[in-house]
Amino acid sequence: MKYRVEQKYIITEDNIAYLKYKLENVMQYDKHVKDGMYRIRSLYFDDMYDSFLEDNEAGNDFREKYRIRTYNNEKTKIHLEIKAKELGYTSKQKEELTWQECRDIMMGIPWKLKAEDGLVKKKLYSLMMLRRMQPVQIVEYDRIPFVEEKGNVRVTFDKNIVGTSEINAFFDDILPGIPLLSTGSHILEVKYDEFLPDYIKQILNEVHLQKTAFSKYYYARKNPNIYG
Repeated sequence: MKYRVEQKYIITEDNIAYLKYKLENVMQYDKHVKDGMYRIRSLYFDDMYDSFLEDNEAGNDFREKYRIRTYNNEKTKIHLEIKAKELGYTSKQKEELTWQECRDIMMGIPWKLKAEDGLVKKKLYSLMMLRRMQPVQIVEYDRIPFVEEKGNVRVTFDKNIVGTSEINAFFDDILPGIPLLSTGSHILEVKYDEFLPDYIKQILNEVHLQKTAFSKYYYARKNPNIYG
């Protein structure tokens, strides 16, 4: 797995507007955006012991998240992902799922592994068998993504972050989500490999940024309005 630096910040709407204006001169929008953004919907898993939630809460050095992810609620392109964190760095592995595989997983039906299935599917399958891994949480948000080839940099603004425990709503057109942040607060994520170019760093330093360890999954699971 390839590990990357990932930094998160709480950011205001005004600062997003300012940084967008500045970054448009030095970075490109991700090629998948529509009207400047795309919508991400993630279905997170945990086991019978809530091990992954507890790892996050304890800040354990090596921890993982398992999730199914769609973009703009497209049913023809579905990813199963494992996101890992170790020594302050993050990595992500992903494999494509068919719509039927996704539905089976959501219903707790172990699908039949195929010879060509990769490690991500095999790990989830094992956890479903051994530790009753199942979907427990949906998180959705709008992402404004900038990319830069030098340093493999991604600067993203995540807005309108909501969560719900209504797992069956994953493919609904409208998600019955509860906001995870106060009005006017959003998340800025900065991800890169070996280095962050100085011209990007200088732009980001022009506004006040509040560093955070914000985990969308964790905040959704701990939200009393969702799990009251």
